[in-house]
Amino acid sequence: MMSYKRARLIYNPTSGREEIKRRLPDILQRLEQGGIETSCHATSCEGDATIAAKDAADRGFDMIIAAGGDGTLYEIINGLAEKEARPPLGILPLGTTNDFARALGIPKHWEYAIDLITQQYTVPIDLGRANQRYFINIAGGGSLTELTYEVPSKLKTMIGQLAYYMKGLEKMTRLRPTELKLQAKEIGEIHEEIMLFLICNSNSVGGFEKLAPEAQLDDGMFDVVVLKKCNLAEFIRIASLALRGEHFNDPHVVHFKTKELMVTTPDYVQLNLDGEYGGTLPCTFTVLPSHLRIFVDEAGESKYR
Repeated sequence: MMSYKRARLIYNPTSGREEIKRRLPDILQRLEQGGIETSCHATSCEGDATIAAKDAADRGFDMIIAAGGDGTLYEIINGLAEKEARPPLGILPLGTTNDFARALGIPKHWEYAIDLITQQYTVPIDLGRANQRYFINIAGGGSLTELTYEVPSKLKTMIGQLAYYMKGLEKMTRLRPTELKLQAKEIGEIHEEIMLFLICNSNSVGGFEKLAPEAQLDDGMFDVVVLKKCNLAEFIRIASLALRGEHFNDPHVVHFKTKELMVTTPDYVQLNLDGEYGGTLPCTFTVLPSHLRIFVDEAGESKYR
């Protein structure tokens, strides 16, 4: 006789092309066939998925399933991060941007993603803390990331933002350097004008896998990429190098690994956490090693490394 596990499916009904609303009966049936008894929570407003994730953890569900894009995932991990008992997390990447699922090799097709969850194989992954908020994939700041909030949500990821502005170069004239001080044990102190800084937990940022190619989700370290002050022509050249993973040799780019980074500035600088607004500087970024378990494909576990 099949032994059922209890899952809470937290989904964003507006994610992607609203595919989940059409697929929900099929999704629930396939989970049931895989031995997972599932109840649902449809998010209704910003922050709702965070509350729903806290509630699901408190109610003792065996697992939580996030259905939506990176924004939904960001809210859910912010609901789970501070819980002592954190149920493992399954991901159905049905949003417009699904960078984190791509980094873990989770298939975009919902049927295959469910089959992966029903296999019940998990790996521990690191989370990042930015002051009192949490992120699972990437954090960043600087004038480039601030422009992210002024474009459609499907372009919210930062490297996607770079590609977008390479097509609309007239908007590049708005780029301005920001005076920042970055402090980490591994590098000491960097104090100069920068265009942006990115703190990467995985190697998949905006669909590009070569921005921080050495980043691993389970190494207890951030990969930090800093772009120093540059002009428009230099920026275009560096962005082109970044698409090929050849940007670390450029003198305008600083790359290092760290467990903790403190960033301060005399300016007003917004933070971007997993493509969402994450408050403002100053900020201390800290790795939480192996803080959450994620369902992945046991046969393809090497994909997330």
